[in-house]
Amino acid sequence: MQQRGHSLAAIGFAVTACGLFAVMDTATKYVVQTVPVLMALWVRYMVQALFSSAWLLPSHGRTIWRTRQPRLLLLRGLLLVTSTILAILSLRLMPVGEFVAIIMVTPVLVTVLSATVFGERVSPGQWLCVVVGFVGAVLIVQPGSARFTWSILLPLGCMASAVGYQLLSGYLGRTEQPATVHFYSMWVGAIISTLLLPWGWTLVQSPLMWSLLLMMGMIGAISHFLLALAYQRAPATVVVPYIYSQVGFAVLFGWLVFGDFPDHWSLAGIALVILSGIGNAWQLRMRARANG
Repeated sequence: MQQRGHSLAAIGFAVTACGLFAVMDTATKYVVQTVPVLMALWVRYMVQALFSSAWLLPSHGRTIWRTRQPRLLLLRGLLLVTSTILAILSLRLMPVGEFVAIIMVTPVLVTVLSATVFGERVSPGQWLCVVVGFVGAVLIVQPGSARFTWSILLPLGCMASAVGYQLLSGYLGRTEQPATVHFYSMWVGAIISTLLLPWGWTLVQSPLMWSLLLMMGMIGAISHFLLALAYQRAPATVVVPYIYSQVGFAVLFGWLVFGDFPDHWSLAGIALVILSGIGNAWQLRMRARANG
């Protein structure tokens, strides 16, 4: 009964985090229509870094700086910044729901690439999920159509960076504290975005824009915190299927704020991406039960 309570709490945290991520993406798309991308990046990372420090330093102290893999932590931070920049540029040019759906292929790719990088076993069913997810992504981007322009490379580049980031996360998780990994990532992002800021600074006089910029950073920090709580209370195989609720939230908010609603091909692609992710999580759960 207690385990069931933990699982329900984890699902609640995960769905709430995904709803907030979709709010952040929607706010980002709205803000970067007028605010430079690098300025939005700086505010987001600086607020997240300060929030994370206030949360982690009192409980971990100086031990949070200790690491055996400083170069890999730096590389992970660089990949995260790259992924974030490409995500912001993608949101500037394409609907929120379709962008999020493409990015949701990432967990499936990470599962399969882990076989190559870490020597983990991948079942035929998981390979099928990769194919289904890839077909879904193709239906969303629609090669050969008028909507297939150079900008479609942005979410694909974002996905590639996110895959590298996730693989490094799995590797670093074997030797590093989760708090240390998160702390370094936020501050690497804050430092890099600060160095880039001179090329993206502008005078923003709108209180609304400043409020949205600060909100983006706060929501990012709170969302990651809630997701961490979800993974603390239940295995990834329980949490991951609910991560795909972010696609639904993104489509809803994109429609409400911008009037963007996917066409029938994109809807079919989104459905396939969600199906592939849930199928992959289900197979991982079956494997965990068999091994347990």
